[in-house]
Amino acid sequence: MRARHEAPSPSPASSAPGGGDAAAGRHGRGGGRAAARGVRAAAGAGGSRLPPALSLHLSLCVADCPGTSSAEAGRAAACEGCPNQRLCAAGAAAPDPAEAAELRQRLRSVKHTILVLSGKGGVGKSTFSALLAHGLAADEAKQVALLDIDMCGPSIPKMMGLEGEQVHQSGSGWSLVYVEENLGVMSVGFLLSSPDDAVIWRGPKKNGLIKQFLRDVDWGEIDYLIVDTPPGTSDEHLSIVQYLGATHIDGAVIITTPQEVSLQDVRKEINFCHKVKLPVIGVVENMSGFICPKCKNESQIFPPTTGGAEKMCQNLNVSLLGKVPLDPQIGKSCDKGRSFLSEAPESPATSSYRSIIQRIQEYCVNHFHEEKII
Repeated sequence: MRARHEAPSPSPASSAPGGGDAAAGRHGRGGGRAAARGVRAAAGAGGSRLPPALSLHLSLCVADCPGTSSAEAGRAAACEGCPNQRLCAAGAAAPDPAEAAELRQRLRSVKHTILVLSGKGGVGKSTFSALLAHGLAADEAKQVALLDIDMCGPSIPKMMGLEGEQVHQSGSGWSLVYVEENLGVMSVGFLLSSPDDAVIWRGPKKNGLIKQFLRDVDWGEIDYLIVDTPPGTSDEHLSIVQYLGATHIDGAVIITTPQEVSLQDVRKEINFCHKVKLPVIGVVENMSGFICPKCKNESQIFPPTTGGAEKMCQNLNVSLLGKVPLDPQIGKSCDKGRSFLSEAPESPATSSYRSIIQRIQEYCVNHFHEEKII
């Protein structure tokens, strides 16, 4: 029996409460131009800078945010004007003690939890999450689960060859959809009637489904739980960190590409991790050059104009887990729902992935032992 009735319905018709989103759509480009004129007017005759007070406020919000777990959350001066101020001040960002106990009970048999993050979209987070899951599950003695919380762009069902599959419910909760006997997946994509359906939800609905996934899925004995996230540092990220904070998180793997336009958003993601006290396992540089399969020469498709991930990691004192070169077969394998690691075992990209996966495993083992000692 399909469990869609248990989850918030992703029907576009019910996703614009009060007609606000629909009204914004009706105004269309004219409304956007009017808003832009208002911003320019507020910025003064030059139209190139924010008013000093607003610029100072934005700077304070970013630099002085106390973090969602702080006693000053929602109460500090930097919180004034933040859209999440009321939630943080009321402690609503974190699960209440009863919810926390429920989540701990449900996830008690999950040994390691890894979040895959990036401030930038299109850098290969979902691809990396899928291949990390395949790589870890190559050890048949390990049980691996992949949770997709990218509500608006759930790519994992396609990449894992599970498109069209449905969630089933048993007496112990929602059942994972299995790729292999030791590799299960959960995604909002399984709850949609068509892969082309748009999920048009505000934050509370997204947060509600994340909590439902963690609380209602029958996770069972899991060695590695991998969480694929959307780009950014917003609702889904705050929710998953807060809910999993009631249990255990090994840390985050952060994905980037070599160019500065990606790195500047990834620095924000690393800052987010520090603010919410989420350990950073390390950074992976995707699309790091292209090695010609014939002449073996390497070309920089996305030149690292500011030093790439390596320089950023040195500056921010985080680990660079590795660099993955471009390989057209990666995209083809994902489109077919197959593991690139199995389809192209001799590729330089496969060697990079396997080295990175081994480093992540070593980190998790060491982190687990350190926590046991503490």
